[in-house]
Formats: sequence, structure tokens, C-alpha cells
Amino acid sequence: MNLLTQNTKMKKTSKENNAKIFNFSIPAYKTESGKVTCPFAKECIKYCYAQKGNYTRFPIVKQLMEKKYETTKKDNFILLMNEEIEKKKATHIRIHDSGDFYSVKYLQKWIDIATQNPDIIFYAYTKSIPFFKGAKGGKPTIRRPKNLKIILSEGSKRDILINNAKDRHARIFKDVTKLLAAGYIDASNNDLKAITSNKKVGLVYH
Repeated sequence: MNLLTQNTKMKKTSKENNAKIFNFSIPAYKTESGKVTCPFAKECIKYCYAQKGNYTRFPIVKQLMEKKYETTKKDNFILLMNEEIEKKKATHIRIHDSGDFYSVKYLQKWIDIATQNPDIIFYAYTKSIPFFKGAKGGKPTIRRPKNLKIILSEGSKRDILINNAKDRHARIFKDVTKLLAAGYIDASNNDLKAITSNKKVGLVYH
């Protein structure tokens, strides 16, 4: 099983940026057994791309997501991921084009992976905001290395914790005109625009 894959957007972004960008996915929102993979999801559930895309159209893709989720639970997940990173010669890894950090323990595994691979950029959109901002928006629950870039996604149960003036965050827009007018960078087609100096990351609803 390939733990790291490339969807169409990752392939396109890799070509445009002369990079090797891979993504890691787990089931969107819930596993088949009912385990929640997006514990802070709220409004986003109704427009979740992952739940409407290939993850539901193709049973084999859904099965692979389930297997990857089970792999994250294993003690050797960090070792397996490090081996996969070396094998793929990745330069960037997007954590979760489907699913989210479902627990602090799971997040810590990714922090360990990023720490052990300092020359690789890891990034993730997340609605598990309390893990990074603290329950009341103060000190973060967990510390992360500089090569792990986090984009706090609006549409969660804890949007109130996002400081739109300081935090790298993502917002969904109906069209690119409104996105640009609001001062957001359009990361709809080029995934690496999510981690530029502009911390206002915009995505067009589709």
C-alpha cells in the first residue's frame, strides 16, 4: 500500500513548482465503523469535497483510506511514513486532503515525522484548532517544528479561536472575484499557494 499518493491537484502543483508533492489521506469525517476523523467539523460537512469526490465514487479508494487510517493507529506508523518519504523522494507533503488530526496523540506522530525530516515541508489544513491554539485561543496544546505549516480552516466548531489578522487560515468563497477582493490568495489550483507569505488562503467552492 502506498501511504503517500498524488491527486490531480498535487500532480499539477508539482509540475508548476518543480517539486515532488504528495498527500496523505484518511476517511473524510467518519470511518466505516463510525470513528470520527474530523472531530471539530461543522459547516464544512455540507460542502466537503472529499465526501463528494472519488472517495465515495470508487469503493477501492474508500477502502484504501480505511487502511491508511488503521495504519495511523499502529506503533510503527512513524517508521513506515519515514520509509515512504525516502522512497518517494518527496519535497512537500500535504497531510490530509481528506480527514483531519483526530487526536493530539495522532498529531504528535506527524510532529515527530516532520521533526525527523527537517528538509521536507509538511502542511495541513485543519479544523482541529484547539490542538494548535489551546482551548481558549491561548498557548498551543502542542509545539510543532517550523517545517510543519498549519492552515486553520474556517467552518469548524471553534472558529472563534482563529485570529484572522495573525493566523494562517483558509476561507471558502463562491467565486475567485470575491476571494481576491477580500485580500485572499487563490490556492484553488496551485496547492503551494497555501503556504506563501499571504496568510489569508482562499479556496473557491466546487
